[in-house]
Amino acid sequence: MKIIFAGTPQFAASALAALLGEHQVVAVLTQPDRPAGRGMQLTASPVKQLALQHGLPVLQPATLKTGEAQQAIAALDADVMVVAAYGLILPKAVLQLPRYGCLNIHASLLPRWRGAAPIPRAILAGDSETGITIMQMDEGLDTGDMLLRHACPITPDDTAQTLHDRLAAMGAQSIVEALRLLQERRLMPVKQDNEAACYAAKLLKSEAQIDWRQDARQIERAVRAYNPFPVCHASLNGVPIKVWRAVLSMDKHGAAGEVLAVDKHGITVACGKDALCLEVLQRPGGKAQPVAQFLQSMPVKHGDSFS
Repeated sequence: MKIIFAGTPQFAASALAALLGEHQVVAVLTQPDRPAGRGMQLTASPVKQLALQHGLPVLQPATLKTGEAQQAIAALDADVMVVAAYGLILPKAVLQLPRYGCLNIHASLLPRWRGAAPIPRAILAGDSETGITIMQMDEGLDTGDMLLRHACPITPDDTAQTLHDRLAAMGAQSIVEALRLLQERRLMPVKQDNEAACYAAKLLKSEAQIDWRQDARQIERAVRAYNPFPVCHASLNGVPIKVWRAVLSMDKHGAAGEVLAVDKHGITVACGKDALCLEVLQRPGGKAQPVAQFLQSMPVKHGDSFS
């Protein structure tokens, strides 16, 4: 099949890599290069980098709402467009251009977690499973008919990164399967139940500030959900500290934020209910470190306080 691929981050690059061996990718749409890294150099997206490695034409319009962009897509005469974490809105005119429309790889079991951040939102909510949905795109936000769904368990120690990596691989396999079924005319569209829908809002840095008055279980989920972005953080004796890994410490009590115990394995901090043992931390200008190393450069003692 002649495919246009639209995507930007690594999640999408995994799917593009899987499609390259199976179909004719006639062009790749990806977001314009953005400043990244400490030097803020203009950097190509993972999808663009992969496309250039394979000599594929790359289009990077700032919007798909212009006649110029739409004419460029129409000229490709594609059978289908595959969309994965592209980041731009596809107007109705674009959705209708490919012969079979546009298929989206979405990292949740729709209709749960429509929107921009389904992976961390599922962890934060304590969901026991998530998955991949291949969806026929319409003008709504992740509201189109479901064509294929595959579930994936969320383990108690999953971070957004580990879950992302599993779902990226699952998404790649799922779109290859969906396109095969499309060619065999065996895809069966299923309407979404709008009553069961919930929205996965984009992550904000402000969300990652730890509120020690919360239940330790909720904070532990947040630590995993916000790893690798935006990373949970708190202040220890006035110094901002990032918390990369923590585990529950049940039946330990104290004032919210109070350090209850310190050893080479972790710093135990009281929460609104139970406590949290902080295992991997990062101070300003430093790298993420296991507690034993962290304590060498920043001593912490019983009775200190996180805020």
